[in-house]
Amino acid sequence: MEIRNELASLLDEVLCLNGRAHRFTPATPLLGAIPEFDSMAVVVLITTLEERFGFAIDDDEIDGTVFATFGTLIDFVQAKLLPCEDSA
Repeated sequence: MEIRNELASLLDEVLCLNGRAHRFTPATPLLGAIPEFDSMAVVVLITTLEERFGFAIDDDEIDGTVFATFGTLIDFVQAKLLPCEDSA
C-alpha cells in the first residue's frame, strides 16, 4: 500500500478537495492552511484513519503537530502501521 496516495485520497474524500490533495507535497501545510480542514474535519479524519488503516488512535497520541503538514501526517500513519507490519 502506498501510504502517500492513500492519505491523499482520504483527505480528498474527507475534506471534499476534488483532487487537490494529490498535488500535496510533504511540506504542504494542512491545519490552519486549508479552510476545509477545521476541528470537525480533524475528528472525521481520525475516525476515517482508524477505519481505513485498522489501528486505534489514543487521545494522547494526537496534537496539532500531527496535522501540521502532509508529511507529518504521513509520518504519523507510517509509525502507527509499523507495529502491525512487524507482527505480521
